[in-house]
Amino acid sequence: MKIAFIGLGNMGGSMAQNLLKSGQTIFGYDLSEVALQHFAEAGGVVCTSPQAAAKEADVVITMLPAAKHVREVYLGEHGILAVLKAGSLCIDSSTIDPQTIKEIAAVGQTKQVRICDAPVSGGTLGAKDGTLTFMVGADAQTFNAIKPVLSLMGKNFVHCGDIGTGQIAKICNNLILAISMTAVAEGMALGVKLGIDPQALAGVINSSTGRCWSSEIYNPWPDICDNAPASRGYKDGFAAHLMLKDLGLAVDAATQAEHPIVLGSMVQKLYQQLCQEGDATLDFSSIIHQYAPHQCLLA
Repeated sequence: MKIAFIGLGNMGGSMAQNLLKSGQTIFGYDLSEVALQHFAEAGGVVCTSPQAAAKEADVVITMLPAAKHVREVYLGEHGILAVLKAGSLCIDSSTIDPQTIKEIAAVGQTKQVRICDAPVSGGTLGAKDGTLTFMVGADAQTFNAIKPVLSLMGKNFVHCGDIGTGQIAKICNNLILAISMTAVAEGMALGVKLGIDPQALAGVINSSTGRCWSSEIYNPWPDICDNAPASRGYKDGFAAHLMLKDLGLAVDAATQAEHPIVLGSMVQKLYQQLCQEGDATLDFSSIIHQYAPHQCLLA
């Protein structure tokens, strides 16, 4: 099986490396020379364009920042749908709006190329460890066809429904994640301000009803979780500007559906402020800086 991987950033690069560890031959492309160098050092075959990576592939995986990038890679002037062979499978693991992937899949169908959405949860740690959860929007036949490939990069595979439902699940999950991270940041900062040791407070939260992934695995206060970005200067995680993008997707979807999204809108404004103040490229747990900038920046 020939696999192409387009988008080798913090998430895609680790996912591609797990494919390589399984002995697969992977043809990769990314705009970043550094990302391509890491991919090559891991044993990947570096290609000069998305088309070059995809033209002989049986399976193509894309992990890109936003809908405009996904649309360009698939449908642009040098898009991969122009060169993909009939019968090939495309797995888009980007986080985008459901309508875009539906439109791309419809074009793929005219070329006998099956396209599904399979965004992920688990963050950069899950990508490195191969423990991601995939939320798949596809028909049952396509879902079963891609599971062997997904199993090389993750542990959980949820068939959410038809094309686009994977994106719906991801948007809702990240909405909850952003809200919970902000809640943990607010609570941790308040506790420290009132005089409790952050380690003690985290211990209470994580053995009580406030416990959640954002508090236990990815705590935004420095030195609570050794492997969390907060303990390495908020670097090399899921960038705040990407979380802001995902919150925008959730707010837009709610607006179109005429559905209330009160907390999501409030958290979106906090992330907008965070990014405007210079933390856009830091991990999204740096939302703590909205509550305790002095303590955390010096930690």
